[in-house]
Amino acid sequence: MPGKWITSQQVEIYMNARSQQHSQEVAAAKSGISLRTGRNIEHGIRIEPRSVERHWRTRLDPLASIWVSVLLPMLEQEPSLQAITLLEHIQTHYPDQYDDKLLRTLQRRVKQWRATHGPDKAIMFRQQHAPGRLGLSDFTTLKRATITIAGREFNHLLYHFRLIFSKWSYLQVIEGGESYTALAEGLQNALQRLGGAPLEHRTDSLSAAYKNLTQEAKDDMTARYQALCSHYGMVASRNNVGEGHENGGVESPHGHLKRRIEQALLLRGHNNFATVSDYQCFIDEVVQQHNRRHAKEITLERSALQPLPEHRAADYTEARAVVTSSSTIDVRRVTYTVPSRLIGETVQVRLYDNKLVCYLGHQQVVMLPRIYPSGKTTRARSVDYRHVIHSLAKKPQAFRYSQLRNELLPSLGYKIIWAYVDQHMKPKEACKFIVGLLHLAATQDCEVALAQTVLEYIDNGKPLSLSALQVQFIKQPQTTVPPLVVDQHEIAAYNHLIPVPQVVTHV
Repeated sequence: MPGKWITSQQVEIYMNARSQQHSQEVAAAKSGISLRTGRNIEHGIRIEPRSVERHWRTRLDPLASIWVSVLLPMLEQEPSLQAITLLEHIQTHYPDQYDDKLLRTLQRRVKQWRATHGPDKAIMFRQQHAPGRLGLSDFTTLKRATITIAGREFNHLLYHFRLIFSKWSYLQVIEGGESYTALAEGLQNALQRLGGAPLEHRTDSLSAAYKNLTQEAKDDMTARYQALCSHYGMVASRNNVGEGHENGGVESPHGHLKRRIEQALLLRGHNNFATVSDYQCFIDEVVQQHNRRHAKEITLERSALQPLPEHRAADYTEARAVVTSSSTIDVRRVTYTVPSRLIGETVQVRLYDNKLVCYLGHQQVVMLPRIYPSGKTTRARSVDYRHVIHSLAKKPQAFRYSQLRNELLPSLGYKIIWAYVDQHMKPKEACKFIVGLLHLAATQDCEVALAQTVLEYIDNGKPLSLSALQVQFIKQPQTTVPPLVVDQHEIAAYNHLIPVPQVVTHV
C-alpha cells in the first residue's frame, strides 16, 4: 500500500486544514506528510500506525557467543571499560574471529548496557541564585596564547573573581603561583572595584597552595582565609576536594573570558606588552566589555552587597631575614640584594604576589620585585647592582670572581660590553672599566644611554676610555646666582643728618 506510517494527529491536522479551504499542498505541509499521502487520506486510503513493536532481530548477532559469557562479566566487574578495550581483548583471545568492523556494534551494545544496567551517574542539582549572596574565586591559565613582556615570555596565572547572580567578573594577573597571598590580594582588589562584598565567598581547595604543607601550616592558612572573609562580613566556604563541578559557576566562565582575551589579542595584532601594568590594563578593558553586557543585573546586585570595611585586610605573608655581609637576604629560595647600610640587621619582610617590602622596625627600608624559582628545588637570584656598586667601586678586582658577577650586569648590553673588554683589555683594566661603568650608570642614572654609547664605540672601533665617558655623562652642577634686588631710597632721607644751626635771639 502506498504512503508511510502516519499518526491520527497528522490526519486530524490535515483534515482541519482542508476544511479551512487550504489546498492539498498547504494541508500536507502543515501536517508534516507528503502530498501523495494527503490524497490517499482523502480517498479513504490510510496506513495505520504499527500496533506491535518489533522485538526480533533482522540479522545474526555477531556477539552472541561471547557477550553473556565473556564481555558482560567484564563490564559488571569494571563498568568503565571502553568498547575498544573489550574488542582488543577478544581479538587477543579469539584470533581471526572478530575484526575491527565490530567496534561500532560493540560501542552501541556497551552504551545500551550502561544506560540500562550500569552504575548510577552523578546528578547536577541546578541552584537558584539571589543577588548579593555568592561570590566565587579561582585561578586559570591562558593556554592558547603566549604573552611576552618586553619581548620575554611571561609565565603567569589569572585570578578570577565572579558574582554568580550578575556574572560580574574581575581578572588579575598573578606573577607567582596559586597561593593565599595571590587570593587575598586579588579578592580584595575585586571587592574594592565592585564597591561591596557578597554574603558568601567560595573557592576551591587551593591545592597548589596547600601542597607539601605541614598540617600546622595548612591550619594556619585555613585560619587566615577565614579571618580574611570575616573582615568583609563574608561566610568562607570551600569545595570538596576532587569535586571541581562545585565551583562550576566560575570555572566554566573561564573559557568565555579567555576566548575574549584571545580575540582581543588577534585584533591587537601582537601579544607583547611593555610592562605587566600595561598587560593588566589590557585585561581590564576586555573584562569591562564583558561586564557591560550584564549591566542591568550588575546594578541590581550591587544594591544587595554589603558595604566594605574602612581598611583592607592583610594580603601578604611575613618572613624574617638577616642581611648578610654580602648585602643579601634569602627569602623563599631566592637571594635578594639590599642596600649595604642594612648589613647585620634583621628585617621584617612582607611578601606580596609581585613584590617584597622590607621593614626595619616600623619603617619601610626597601621594596624589591618578587622573583620565583623556576623549579621546586632550584634557587634564584634578584640582584640590583645599585645596592652594592659603591662598595664594589672601591675594590673592582672583586668583580671577576664574584658569585653574583653575571647578575650584577643589568642587561644584555652590559654583558656584551664585559665580554668585549675582558677579551681586549688586561684583566685589571677590564674589571676597573666595567665596575666604573656600572658606578657611572648608578650615580648618574644613565644606564640605558651609557650602554648604547659604549656599544656604538665598540661597533665603530673607537677606543674605550672611562674618563671620557665620565666627562660625557657626569652632570655638572648648575650654580645660579640669585638676582640682587636693590631698593633705592630717596636722597632726601639723608637730610636729617645735616645739623640744623641754632638761632640765638637777643633780648
